[in-house]
Amino acid sequence: MATPKKQSGGAKQARGGLAKTVQPDETLSAIVGSTPLTRADLTKKIWDYIKKNNLQDAKDRRAINADDKLRGIFKKEQVSMFEMTKLVNNHVK
Repeated sequence: MATPKKQSGGAKQARGGLAKTVQPDETLSAIVGSTPLTRADLTKKIWDYIKKNNLQDAKDRRAINADDKLRGIFKKEQVSMFEMTKLVNNHVK
């Protein structure tokens, strides 16, 4: 069985889709900013926004309640965290 090669410096590097740089559209830029981000950084910034604004549902922590900014992305009042990723992908280039 082959062992994975260690990367120099010991730091992990994101590979695949998470390392891909994307450009947020105008609607998404209101939350994450207008500079290009990796998908990993984009997801982190969205979660930071959700936690900062206490938008996770109190009873079902997998559900995200939309505020005015997120409603422009979700197009509804509440989505699951899994559905959120799909909806956010519609707002990047």
